[in-house]
Amino acid sequence: MTSPIEAITNVLKTFVDEEPKPALHVGEVMDLWATMTAFHEAQALYQIGLNMTVDTDLKHALEKALQGSTADTQRILTFMKDEGIPIPTSQGEKTKSNPNEVPEGVRLTDEEIANLISVKVASSITFCAQAMSQTIRSDVGILFIQMMVNLMNYAASLKSLMKSRGWLKEPPRYHPPGSPSNNK
Repeated sequence: MTSPIEAITNVLKTFVDEEPKPALHVGEVMDLWATMTAFHEAQALYQIGLNMTVDTDLKHALEKALQGSTADTQRILTFMKDEGIPIPTSQGEKTKSNPNEVPEGVRLTDEEIANLISVKVASSITFCAQAMSQTIRSDVGILFIQMMVNLMNYAASLKSLMKSRGWLKEPPRYHPPGSPSNNK
């Protein structure tokens, strides 16, 4: 059986080659487009969160997410321009507002903001892994791996914040029939 280290090494070897680059295939282009669109949506979500929270730790997490997403988006944008891929449009930045002036029925709670971000980050990690596994070109695969690692690093710190605040949504424990009951 292959160890986890050997498996990761074998995957990475497939992305390090010195052969001439073939043209991008339609799946790679579509994944780049979809990622660019998803990251623009995420940036809007982070900006909306910044407009709704006064919690300093959550603001810091949102600013960190926005910076990371913007940097990854710029990487994708540069790659797409270099490859001659048309760039999808974006809505641009949200205007800044005072969180205390957002009406109560419209404002998201800090817990709702954190969980929305968590879901967005988790789906982006999954998408990057799927896109990476379908690439043929090494440079595209490496781009998706880099973004996935950035997202995973961010997710770890967000999870810690969510745990410390009691915002982490945890499903009930499952005890299969016939197993000793454990109420921990």
